[in-house]
Amino acid sequence: MAGELFKRADGKFGFRVTASNGQVVATDGGQGYSSKADARSTLEKLLSGGYAGSVTDNA
Repeated sequence: MAGELFKRADGKFGFRVTASNGQVVATDGGQGYSSKADARSTLEKLLSGGYAGSVTDNA
């Protein structure tokens, strides 16, 4: 997987994570970040497994 930071048209920073097949598998959810450092920090945590969130199975 690869992460990409970018500046959006509204001036905020966003990110996306792309799988090896080129498919986007995660984004910032459209919220954007006012600081590039915040966007980078979140992306790096996501890529390193730094989030210990729960999983809800509604199936």
